[in-house]
Amino acid sequence: MARCRNLVLVLGDQLDLTLSALDGFDPARDAVWMAENETEATHVWCHKKRLVLFFAAMRHFRDALRDRGFTVHYHELHADRRRDSGPDFADILAASVRTLEPQRLVMTECGDYRVQQMLNACADAHAKNLQLRPDRHFYCTRETFEDWARSRSRLVLEDFYREMRRSHDILMADGQPAGGEWNFDKSNRQSFGRAGPGELPHVRGFRPDDTTHAVIDMVEARYAKHPGHTEGFDLPVTHAEARTALRDFIDKRLAQFGPYQDALWTDLQFGYHSRLSAALNLHLIGPRECVDAAVAAYENGHAPIESVEGFVRQILGWREFVRGVYWMHMPGYIRRNALRAQLPVPKSYWDGDTDMACVADAMRNVLDNGYAHHIQRLMVLGLFALNAGVHPRAFHDWHMAMYLDAIDWVSLPNALGMSQFGDGGVLGTKPYCASGNYINKMSNYCKNCRFDYRKATGDDACPVTTLYWDFLDRNANTFEGNQRMVFQLKNLEKKRNDSELMAAIREQAKTLRARIHQGERI
Repeated sequence: MARCRNLVLVLGDQLDLTLSALDGFDPARDAVWMAENETEATHVWCHKKRLVLFFAAMRHFRDALRDRGFTVHYHELHADRRRDSGPDFADILAASVRTLEPQRLVMTECGDYRVQQMLNACADAHAKNLQLRPDRHFYCTRETFEDWARSRSRLVLEDFYREMRRSHDILMADGQPAGGEWNFDKSNRQSFGRAGPGELPHVRGFRPDDTTHAVIDMVEARYAKHPGHTEGFDLPVTHAEARTALRDFIDKRLAQFGPYQDALWTDLQFGYHSRLSAALNLHLIGPRECVDAAVAAYENGHAPIESVEGFVRQILGWREFVRGVYWMHMPGYIRRNALRAQLPVPKSYWDGDTDMACVADAMRNVLDNGYAHHIQRLMVLGLFALNAGVHPRAFHDWHMAMYLDAIDWVSLPNALGMSQFGDGGVLGTKPYCASGNYINKMSNYCKNCRFDYRKATGDDACPVTTLYWDFLDRNANTFEGNQRMVFQLKNLEKKRNDSELMAAIREQAKTLRARIHQGERI
């Protein structure tokens, strides 16, 4: 075999035919390297559909490259582990380097600090130059974000978002924001009301082909004990399918996305949400394509500014912002635990078995689909974990395991930072803590729950509410001086004035926390 010039490393979240690592690719002298591996499938206890998504998308991308004349060296996992060349990227790459003897390794920068360090170390161990190229998938480079952030005492999403709008001329008119406002968030918090959501538009799914079926069979055989299931897998795993999914969202759901993006309802799976985050994070579709399609829908009168701006803000604003925060603060960010929380993730977060109607419904969606929209994640599952005192790293690991769209750069700031306040305020100025009253306001969950969202003590007290008051009580000194917590701390003082009630809340919360620590059902 002729010696390879460039061995181009393509990871499972870099499935982009315009990937910078492929620039200047010479089919006669270069080759692509891709690897399914055991470590990435098991370092967190991955949902079965997450495994199917990654491996099926990778195999389809491999085939798309080969159809274009690329040589692709691909390590495929099998039901029989004895056929593996090694457990992780480094072992498999080391074997390939010895066989192919490339002059250098080329890759687009990783989305996971841990994986990047592993590959750097492997290249050094084999005296190979590893050329890192920027990821053009994003609007904002890491360097641009750091330049923006260095001049500020605090990182505020809204400031960054406005700068991105201006610099990329998105939803702008003569230097001013389209519709006269930068942010229509106040218009995007409606609940469904007593009547519920009514009939919702169908979300386009995709029938698995032979390649995907082979992955499903492998996952069922090899990872039988992992959470979730593979039944009904219908996610896009190719660029063409991802574009079809985008068109489906723009045509059928974008117009109503804005008002109801925060709304919750029993058995609601996707609502008016796009379900594009997994395809975006694997690079099966680009953020510019999504943003441009949404802006076009506004300009041609198909969708109102409130819905389009809300969608654009999630991609152009929040998605780019959390990536910048991740790379600015790694590797230390993952070890942050500002509130000194220590509990494990509740047992129900793995099996869905709980009497809490809100958690049970959110977990049905997670176990069935590897999905929950941002309010289910933040203000149901994240809220209960925050109130209880779950360790932020444990919550992040669970988030990485259970959500199909979880990549380290996006999961860590969202899970550890925003949801669990583990970073102490880098990403958000206040913890997203609330009682069961918030869940009652935004959903129908409390109507048929055995717990009473208004009660903090007693057999029918809502665990969210009990733990909310206990959370404030435990962390009151930490939040002193935080202007966004003044109202909540004043309400806590009223509770503390009733010493008997507060003692009962503390005791009930202590029991709940002990049951979570012991892995008992709540």
